[in-house]
Amino acid sequence: MRARRARLGDGGGSGLLGGIDAVARALGLGALVANLALGAATASAAGAADAPLPGQTLYEQNCLSCHGVEGKGDGPAGLAALPMPRDFRVGQFKFDADGDGRTGTDRDLFLVIRDGGAAVGGNPLMAAWGHLGDERIRELVAYVRSLERPRGGTKR
Repeated sequence: MRARRARLGDGGGSGLLGGIDAVARALGLGALVANLALGAATASAAGAADAPLPGQTLYEQNCLSCHGVEGKGDGPAGLAALPMPRDFRVGQFKFDADGDGRTGTDRDLFLVIRDGGAAVGGNPLMAAWGHLGDERIRELVAYVRSLERPRGGTKR
């Protein structure tokens, strides 16, 4: 375990490896592996007949373990996080990451995904995903938006 931790960093790193290390420490490595397996099982359960929405596969690979299958913030890793991950179904986002005076715009979501939660004063467990590239991050933003539900609880 010590050799593995040395490769992942000391937990003070940023981006994907720092986020993985922090989650691994918070939950234990066994729980992290189980979360990753859950994401893979969910992705394969989608079935070959249903083509994934743009960003859906990226979401399942990178976001599901914290934000959950339906975006409720109830993924296995997210249940141990304080504060709990955002519930995407509500569609309310608190950060004005681009400083334009409006919170929760697509640009704000893009910046939070790219730069991570800590960059905007949020939860440092929300890793930076800038390595995915701009186009893939835009796909993630579109998919997160697709998870929003109107107040009645049905998908728009």
